[in-house]
Amino acid sequence: MEDLQEAQSPLQKPRKATPQAEDTLNGHLPPGWQSYMSPQGRRYYVNTFTNETTWERPSSVPGTPKSPVSQKSSAVNGYYISGTPVHQLDSGHTSLRKASGDPQTPGSPAAPRRQSKESSLTINCVTFPHPDIMPEQQLLKPSEWSYCDYFWADKKDSQGNNTVSGFEILLQKQLKGKQMQKEMAEFVRERIKIEEEYAKNLSKLSQNSLAAQEEGTLGEAWAQLKKSLADEAEVHLKFSSKLQSEVEKPLLNFRENFKKDMKKCDHHIADLRKQLASRYAAVEKARKALTERQKDLEMKTQQLEVKLSNKTEEEIKKARRKSTQAGDDLMRCVDLYNQAQSKWFEEMVTTTLELERLEVERVEMIRQHLCQYTQLRHETDMFNQSTVELVDQLLRKVDPAKDRELWVKEHKTGDIRPVDMEI
Repeated sequence: MEDLQEAQSPLQKPRKATPQAEDTLNGHLPPGWQSYMSPQGRRYYVNTFTNETTWERPSSVPGTPKSPVSQKSSAVNGYYISGTPVHQLDSGHTSLRKASGDPQTPGSPAAPRRQSKESSLTINCVTFPHPDIMPEQQLLKPSEWSYCDYFWADKKDSQGNNTVSGFEILLQKQLKGKQMQKEMAEFVRERIKIEEEYAKNLSKLSQNSLAAQEEGTLGEAWAQLKKSLADEAEVHLKFSSKLQSEVEKPLLNFRENFKKDMKKCDHHIADLRKQLASRYAAVEKARKALTERQKDLEMKTQQLEVKLSNKTEEEIKKARRKSTQAGDDLMRCVDLYNQAQSKWFEEMVTTTLELERLEVERVEMIRQHLCQYTQLRHETDMFNQSTVELVDQLLRKVDPAKDRELWVKEHKTGDIRPVDMEI
C-alpha cells in the first residue's frame, strides 16, 4: 500500500482540537463529548458513548437542541467529497476523505438533497463525483497505465445486455492469460511428441540394411551416415526430455499456482462489493425513513399553526425526536457505507496491483521458458551438426579412382588380355 499512501497526499483525517478560548469561556464539555477539527478548520463534537456528531457545542443543560453533522458524501479512489467530514469511529480504520461545501442537518425538515445529487452520483452502489464538478485526482501510479488507476467503473458487456465491473474485466484478462498458458503447454507437449516420434523413426532408419553392400570410401561414408541417424535420434530424445522438464512442466506448475492466487482475489473483492451493496441499500432505506419523518414533522407543525394545544406540541416534540433519530440513523448508515467503500477501494488497489504483478510474472516466466526452448533448439541443431561432421569429412575423401584400384586388386581375375587366334 506504499504507492497508495504516496499518491494520495491530499488526504486528510479529523484532528482532535486543543482547548481554546471558546471552551474556556463556555465551560467544559459534558461527559462523553470530545471536540475535533474538520479538514476545513471547523470545530465539531462527537459523543464517544453514542457516536453522535454535531456542529453545535453540546451543553450540559437538558433539552438543548443539537444540529447533527451531515454526511452527504461520495467517494472515488478513496476520496470522500462531503458537506462535512464524518468522525472516524474506529482509530484503526483509515478513512480517506476529501471534504468541501457547507454543513447541512439531515434531521432538519428543510434539509435539501439537491446539492448531494449535483455533487455526486451513485452507479451500481459505488459513489462517484458528478462529472460537472469532478475534483482533480492524481493517478496512483502516473505514466504507468496501472490496473489500479483505470478500472473503477462498470461497463456494458460486448452484447450490451449486462454490466461488468472493472475488476471482472481484469479477472477475465487474467483468466485468458491462464488459458493461453495452458495452450502453450499443450503446444510444447505436441512438440515433445513429434520429437519422440522423430527420434524413434531415425533410430529405426539407422538400422535399415539398404545399400549396406556399398564398398570403398563411398561405402564407408554411407555407413557413417547411417550411424549419424542413430546419434541424431539420441539428440532428439534428449531434446524432448529437456523440453518436458525445463519448459512444459514449469508452465503447468506456474499455471496451478496462478489459478490459486486468482481464486483468492476473486472471492475477496466480490465479498467486499456485496457488502458495499448491502450498505448502500441500508442508506437508501434510512434516507427514505428520514424523508417520511420530515414529512410527518412538517405536517404536525402545520397543524400547530392551525390549532394550538398541548397534545399537538407533544406530538411535534415526539416527531422532532423521531426526525432527529432518523437523521442520526442516516448518518450512521452513510458512515458505514463510506467505510465499506473505503475498504473496497483499498482492497481494489491492493488486489489490482497484485493482479498486475501476477501478469508481469506470468509474461516474464513464459518469456524465459520460451527462450529456454529456443536455446535447446539451437543446442539440438549444434549436436545434429556434429553428428554429420564426420560424414562430411568422409564424403570429401571419396575417391572413385582409389575405390576402383582397391576393388580391382581384390576382385581381379587376371591382367593378360586376349589375342587373335592364329591359323
